[in-house]
Amino acid sequence: MNGFDINNEQIRQEQLKQMEEAKKKMLLQILSKEAYERLGRARLANPEIVSQAEVYLLQLFQAGKLKEKVTDAQLKEILRVLSSGAKEINIKWK
Repeated sequence: MNGFDINNEQIRQEQLKQMEEAKKKMLLQILSKEAYERLGRARLANPEIVSQAEVYLLQLFQAGKLKEKVTDAQLKEILRVLSSGAKEINIKWK
């Protein structure tokens, strides 16, 4: 490995860190405190399902479809549906 390869890896790691921070900030805007905490705990048990839930929530947020913060109950339903392998999520938003 030369110095150029090491520098590219450092840049890539920094970009990943910045992306994770941006995702965390958006999730804090999207989720209630309880839902955010549940997401963190669920990540320990099933990181793949949590990643899918995060992508789904961020897409809803970016599309302007979230009018208020996602509650713990709504997040539980999203995680339940994703873990069951369902193809479509139907959440009743108030």
